Amino acid sequence: MKKTIMQRCGAFIAALLAAAALFTACSKKTTEYVIATDTTFAPFEFQDANRQYVGIDIDLLAAIAADQKIAYRLEPLGFSAAVAALESNQADGVIAGMSITTERQKKYDFSTPYYDSGVVMAIRADNETIKDYSGLAGLNVAVKTGTEGATFAESIQAQYNFNLKYFEESPYMYEEVKAGGSVACFEDYPVMAYGITQGNGLKMVTGMEKGSSYGFAVLKGKNTPLLDAFNKGLANLRANGTYQRILDKYTKTN
Repeated sequence: MKKTIMQRCGAFIAALLAAAALFTACSKKTTEYVIATDTTFAPFEFQDANRQYVGIDIDLLAAIAADQKIAYRLEPLGFSAAVAALESNQADGVIAGMSITTERQKKYDFSTPYYDSGVVMAIRADNETIKDYSGLAGLNVAVKTGTEGATFAESIQAQYNFNLKYFEESPYMYEEVKAGGSVACFEDYPVMAYGITQGNGLKMVTGMEKGSSYGFAVLKGKNTPLLDAFNKGLANLRANGTYQRILDKYTKTN
């Protein structure tokens, strides 16, 4: 039996709608976020023996992305470069052991804190002269640009009368101390503790100064869905035990 004109038109329209839906589904791309990070800030981010980036930040990000079903591309740039990429819209977010400070909150929106840290001073392992901050008078002290360690050192510099030398990467700072160019350095406690267990040639000679918490950052007022996803994923990881397992993987022996 022949179809009526109305039936043919209905079939044609249905076919068009189906084709449009198929085209939309095929052409729709999943948003891939660019996440910038540091290059060496163990145990939060560093390269393993296979030159793959691992660490607390890297594992947390991967677990949160899986939990929230978001796609991302990791860009290890170095801390200062990572922040610059965020500010120039070349990156959507930064996870790099980034301390949540009042000054930074003017420019960035931070996630729920995912780690509480503090600052320590370290010297060469065979140095028996420096016992505390008073021994730094007139000497050079190494710090990493843009870090809480640098901020703390700057806050006590005038009181203890030492000179500051800035470095972009923690390993360069450590080598400076071991080579004798600087007598000490200031670093976040978990980073220094991990480095010492890995044989970085230094030792801590002060207690931990209370520091800020670490947070995932996006540019202020931007990428709210990404920030919300991070917070939701972090909450889920804390609840199901994944968060603690990641911390234990890198810090339990410390």
